[in-house]
This record gives sequence, structure tokens and C-alpha cells, in this order.
Amino acid sequence: MYSGIVAMALVALSVVVLLYALHRAAVITAEPLTVLPAQSGWMPQEHALSRFHARWYLASIVFLAFDVEMLFMYPWAVVVIEKGISAVVEMFLFLGALLVAVAWAWREGAFRWA
Repeated sequence: MYSGIVAMALVALSVVVLLYALHRAAVITAEPLTVLPAQSGWMPQEHALSRFHARWYLASIVFLAFDVEMLFMYPWAVVVIEKGISAVVEMFLFLGALLVAVAWAWREGAFRWA
């Protein structure tokens, strides 16, 4: 009656065991000289996965917003002649929405670096 559930559980368990065994078999002991980050010969002062200040996350989101804007503008520049004035109006609406986002980020202090 429960043979399907038992079979699925056994398959899932065997996949987990197989993945664990592959992980353990592929582990390579690292030599300290090859795994240290390159800092001009200096020993690192902090862990490589140390946390960044929260303002850098906001700066990266602002960068991504402008980067995505450029992704939309390149194809638009190719077809603007074919589409006519409607494409120009749509792009100015998009840029207006982006300007609102920039104004909000400015108000929140995303562009203050100190």
C-alpha cells in the first residue's frame, strides 16, 4: 500500500548518501600558500567572508538599477526609428520612473558615502 512512498524515500535517501560520498571523496586538503587571498604578500587581517557595511548593499542595488536601465535602452535605440514617437514616449516614462527612484534613493541617503 505504501510501496510508492517507501520507494521515493529510498531514492531520496540514496541520492543524499551518494552526494555526501562524492563530496567526501572530492575533498582536497588545501595548502596554506594556495588558499590565502593575494594581498601583496601580507597576511590577511580579516576573514575573507567578513561582512560589509549595509550602505554598500544599497549602493549595489542603485548600480544594478542603472545597469538594468542600460539593458532596456540598447534595444530601444535599435527600434526607436521603426516604432516612432510612441517608443520615445515610453522611454521617457521609463526614465521618469527611474528618476523617481533616484530621488527616493537620494532622500534616503544612498548617495552619501561617508
